[in-house]
Amino acid sequence: MTVDLFAGIPVSDYTVAVGWYERLLGAPPSFLPNDTEAVWELAEHRYVFIEVRPEHAGHALHTVFVDDFDSRISQIAERGLKPDARETYANGVRKATFRDPDGNEIGFGGEAEA
Repeated sequence: MTVDLFAGIPVSDYTVAVGWYERLLGAPPSFLPNDTEAVWELAEHRYVFIEVRPEHAGHALHTVFVDDFDSRISQIAERGLKPDARETYANGVRKATFRDPDGNEIGFGGEAEA
């Protein structure tokens, strides 16, 4: 069974959001379905997309768990974005949370340090 995931992020300004998510994700959108949406493929069949929906902007909460946490966060920093928050949970799992210009929260999680 194949499952596709499209996780939506409502934004107020398309141009600003595309630029910000390009810096966060390290690539231009994978495809543009129309003039108000942009889609990035994070892994096979797993996507995040922005959509201009100003009345809902700022309310998304997504966390992507990655196996290259330290290098991912360093690469994002090299592109000019710093996490708004960093946490380490009791079990050692780490999380870095970024907030886009609308306030949507996009987190990256990773396993405990070795």
